[in-house]
Amino acid sequence: MRIRIVDAFTDRPFSGNPAGVLLLDSFPEDAWLRSVAAEVNLSETAFAHPLPAGGEADWALRWFTPTTEVDMCGHATLATAHVLHTTGAATGTVRFAARCGVLGATAEADGTITMDFPTSPLTPVAAPDGLEEALGAEIVAVHDTGAHIGDLVVELRDEAAVRSLAPDFAALRTMSSRGTVATAAAERPDSGYDFVSRGFFPAVGIDEDPVTGSAHTALAPYWSARFGRDELTGLQGGARTGLVRTRLRGGRTLLGGRAVTVVDGELHA
Repeated sequence: MRIRIVDAFTDRPFSGNPAGVLLLDSFPEDAWLRSVAAEVNLSETAFAHPLPAGGEADWALRWFTPTTEVDMCGHATLATAHVLHTTGAATGTVRFAARCGVLGATAEADGTITMDFPTSPLTPVAAPDGLEEALGAEIVAVHDTGAHIGDLVVELRDEAAVRSLAPDFAALRTMSSRGTVATAAAERPDSGYDFVSRGFFPAVGIDEDPVTGSAHTALAPYWSARFGRDELTGLQGGARTGLVRTRLRGGRTLLGGRAVTVVDGELHA
């Protein structure tokens, strides 16, 4: 069985966010999917299989962390679309049927893949007790994304504060149902990105996710309201980084990025 590892939201190997991708004929039992994801041991492994023609979607898609299945994942969707397009399994726009609804992914001429995701709602909330101590940084504002993605979006005072974070992951595990996303405006207007972020998801087995596409369905409306522009670019990551291009379109957020396959091999299981 073919298995690939794809670095997403980057145009070069060993950057961005790596995801496992397996294209199947159908979904085996969940225990097998969880075992493969645990063996791959990346933030997410995507499993996809083709659907009958004529329906609302072309492929069924599921995502697993090393410990659990998740409702929405941007970088592993990008990785899956990249595999489909580079292997000739799909052309143009691919529609995925996933837990969060039908997601589109369109390959552009320059290799960029643009994904169509539901925008995540943002509700201002008070910082949970202990959040500032868990992050080790002064908090400017906190917004809850609710059940949609289950994150807290936490604005810090500046880009340097985001980059220097060294959180207490055990303490962060209890702060939200999925994760905590720290963010700030870019320090320089000529940096090539508008805002920065880092995502911490110990509750689902991922201390830090290098580039979280799904989090940008909340970061995009947050920073677009601040800057007064619908099109922005976010830089996410600590040791590994990647760029996510965002565009608001009604109740949807378009996420754009590149990807590169770094491993193409056989799974013997």
